[in-house]
Amino acid sequence: MKNSLCLLSVVFAFNCLFLRSTVNAQSLPVGTPVLDDYYRRMQLLSKIDTNLSFTLRPIFIASSSHLNDSNNTLKHNNWTESNLITFAKGLGQFKILPLTWQQQFNSDHPYGWNDGAMIPAKGYQTMISGGFYVKFGPLSIQLRPEYVYANNSNFNGFDSEHSGQDLINYYSYHNLIDNPERYGNNAYHRAFWGQSSINLTLGPITAGLSNENLWWGPGIRNALILSNNAPGFKHLTLNTVRPIKTYIGYFEGQIIAGRLESSGFTNLAITSLSDGTNLLAPKINDWRYFTGFNINYHPKWIPGLTLGLTRTFNAYEKDVKGFAGYFPFFTPYSKQSTQGGIDSGIGDPFPRDQYTSFYARWLFTKAQAEVYFEYGLNDNSYNLTDFFQSPDHSRAYIFGLRKMIPLSGMKDQHILFSGEITQLSQSVDRLVRGAGGWYAHYQVIDGHTNQGQVLGAGTGSGGNLQSMDISWVSGLKRLGIGFERYEHDVDFYRTAFPDINGNSRKWVDFAFSLNGEWSYKNLIFNAKLQEIKSLNYEWILKDYVPGNYYIPHNDVYNFHGELGVTFRF
Repeated sequence: MKNSLCLLSVVFAFNCLFLRSTVNAQSLPVGTPVLDDYYRRMQLLSKIDTNLSFTLRPIFIASSSHLNDSNNTLKHNNWTESNLITFAKGLGQFKILPLTWQQQFNSDHPYGWNDGAMIPAKGYQTMISGGFYVKFGPLSIQLRPEYVYANNSNFNGFDSEHSGQDLINYYSYHNLIDNPERYGNNAYHRAFWGQSSINLTLGPITAGLSNENLWWGPGIRNALILSNNAPGFKHLTLNTVRPIKTYIGYFEGQIIAGRLESSGFTNLAITSLSDGTNLLAPKINDWRYFTGFNINYHPKWIPGLTLGLTRTFNAYEKDVKGFAGYFPFFTPYSKQSTQGGIDSGIGDPFPRDQYTSFYARWLFTKAQAEVYFEYGLNDNSYNLTDFFQSPDHSRAYIFGLRKMIPLSGMKDQHILFSGEITQLSQSVDRLVRGAGGWYAHYQVIDGHTNQGQVLGAGTGSGGNLQSMDISWVSGLKRLGIGFERYEHDVDFYRTAFPDINGNSRKWVDFAFSLNGEWSYKNLIFNAKLQEIKSLNYEWILKDYVPGNYYIPHNDVYNFHGELGVTFRF
C-alpha cells in the first residue's frame, strides 16, 4: 500500500515539474442527465480511450486524447464546445454552462437515490442548476450552484404504526447514523454551492477547492464509498484529470480532505415514548473531517483492465489532532497495529470510522461489453490471519455487467443490456461476530453521511438491490425498461423483527420502470415512470393475531416519476 502511494506521488511530482501544458479543467458533474452515461456507452463502442476508467468521477473534459473523438461524435454532443469565448490571445476562456431543471414525484412515500441535493420526500420536488466556467492559464473557476424545492408531504413512516418496543429497537440501532425519514414538517427549500470548484491545473494534475459530487468505483447504480446520493461537500482535492502514462501502464488518482455536515433533523418525528422516556441520543454538535484516496492502475499488458483501491476516514473535527489525524493514509489496516497490539506498540487515539474497498473493471471493446465489481470492508480485521479466516467479515460488494448488441442494418443503433447487484447486509459471519450496519458505527454517530444522506450506496445501511434494464440506444437517445428488487435495512430487520411462525417480514420493493432520454437541437430530455410495490412496508403488521399461521401483509403501491430538461447554450 505504501509503495503504491509513493509511486503515485512520484508520478504526480514528475508531471507537475516537467509537463508545462495546461488542459481544460471543466468537469462533467456526476449525475449529469443523459451525458453522464452517454460517455461510458461511447467507450464500449471504442470512441473513447479505454484507459479512462470511469471509476473516478467527475471526469474532466480535457483537450487531450483521453476523450478521443475520431468521429467527432463527442465534440458534437458534449457541453464544452458550444458558446466558448476566448480572450487574452487564447489564454482565457469563458462559457455559460447548461441550464438543468430536474423534477421528481413520489405518490406515497420517498423512493429513489443518486439525485444529489434532492432529499427523500413524498410529493413534488424540483432542482435547478446552471452557471458559468472561466479559465485563465492554469487557473479555472466553475460556478454551478443548485436550488432545491420539495413539497415534503407527510407520509406513514416507521413511527406511524409501531409499538413502543419497536421504537426502542429502532433507536438502539439508528442512533448511530444521521439519516432522517423526513426532513422536517414543512416544505423544504435550500440553495447549495452545487457542482462548483476552483482549480489550478498543470499537465494531467489539478489541485483546488471543490463542492462537487464525487463518484468512486466502477458501479453504475450504486457505489460503496462515494456517489451522488448526498449533496456535494466542500473538499480540497489533488487529482488527475486524465490517465497518466508510465512504463508499466496508466494511473489515475485522487486525494481529498473535506467537511461533512449534519442534517439537523431527527431520524423520526417521535423521539420519546408516551411515558416520557427519551429514545434519541443527541448528535455531537460538530462538523466532521473526511479524508481519503482513490488510486487505480491500468496494466500495460492487459488492455481494458482497471484495478483500484480506496480508503477513507471520517472523524469529528474536535478529535482530529496532529499530522496523523489529518493525514491518516499510512495508518496500518490491521487492528493489531492500531490498537497497541503485541507486534506494534502503536496506539490509535483518534475516534474515527474508516472504509476500504478494492475494485476492478474490465472493458472488452471488441465484444462491446464490460464487467466490474467493488468489494468493501467497514471493520478491519485484527491481523492478516483473521482476514484470511473470515474475509467476508463486514464486507459489502457491488457486481455488474453491460453488453451492447448492434442492430443489423441500422447504423449507430444498439440494444444495451445492463445488470447490477448491491449487497450491503452482513454476511453469515455475523452469527460469530457482528460487524454492525454499513455506514453506521459507534465512533462517529452521524455515520457515513452528509446532511442526512448516505455518501455511498443509496440503498442505505443493510440495503440490498438487484437491478437490470434493457434499452435501445442511438447516440444521446435511449428508450428502455428497467426492473429492480430492493430489500430494506436487512441488518435492522434481522435484529428487530425475527420471523413469526416461519413468515418473513422483510420489507421488499419490486419496481418496474419505463426510461427515456432524447435530444433535440440544444435540448436534452430525460424521463422515468416507475411503479413500485412495497411488500411489508416499514415492517408493519396488519391485524396480527398471535398464534395465527397467516400474517396479513402491509403492501403499499407507490409511483415514482422523473422529468428533466437540459438546455445547452
